[in-house]
Amino acid sequence: MSVVPILIAAETSTPSAASGRPALRRVLRATLGLILPVGLALIWEFAVRLGWSDGRLVPPPSVIFSTFTELARSGELQRHAAATVARVGAGFALGVVAGTLAGAVTGYSRFASRLIDPSLQALRAIPSIAWVPLFILWLGIFEASKITLIAVGVFFPVYLGVMGAIRSVDRKLVEVGRAFRLSDAAMVRRILLPAVLPAYVIALRSGLGLGWMFVVAAEFMGASEGLGFLLVDGQQLGKPAQIVAAIVAFAIIGKVTDWLLVLGFAPFLRWEDRFSARGENR
Repeated sequence: MSVVPILIAAETSTPSAASGRPALRRVLRATLGLILPVGLALIWEFAVRLGWSDGRLVPPPSVIFSTFTELARSGELQRHAAATVARVGAGFALGVVAGTLAGAVTGYSRFASRLIDPSLQALRAIPSIAWVPLFILWLGIFEASKITLIAVGVFFPVYLGVMGAIRSVDRKLVEVGRAFRLSDAAMVRRILLPAVLPAYVIALRSGLGLGWMFVVAAEFMGASEGLGFLLVDGQQLGKPAQIVAAIVAFAIIGKVTDWLLVLGFAPFLRWEDRFSARGENR
């Protein structure tokens, strides 16, 4: 009789313990990525404190953190970060819309690909900084030129990702759709879109990363606020800690936006049966 309560207790405690393990594994996976940057920061901090370096040109993490908190306390960090995020958001939206449409057309139509793709590939080879004087002449030095430059940076990885994903769709799937006499709209919605979506998410992440890189060049175009302005201001005033603090802000905000993008598309990719996805659930 005394064995029954023990078995009941074991059965009731097992699910809670099992449910806690995936949460613990997720926390461990999230913190695993912090080992390298935190370790390097601690090594540099000790190197400066031990006198192996004066830390003048490359400030130690304690000085960078102090500068970071001072900028946040004064409200400058929030103001500049908000301006940069707004520019990246607007440029990213424009670049994604244009890149998705152009990639879908050239990927689905061979005629459109032969007509449009050579010109776009030639434009893709132009360095981003080469667009700056032209956009200033066309659009001025205000927000329109900055957002357009960011949109150009986002456009090409999204365009290439969508076009390549559509062309790499398994021919047998398309033939099945034609056998069932699906219309073009139904073919896109039921076959092409699910097959393209994983590669599309990767293209969006690449475009977002380039958007964060292009915003620096955009904010060099006479900006009075933004994280790029903090970089220029730190260079002109000889404040390396402010420069590194702005770089750290770029890294943090860029990582957060990339994580939000992945998180937003995760519900639409639950059907994937990938090796990495199965490994993460263990």
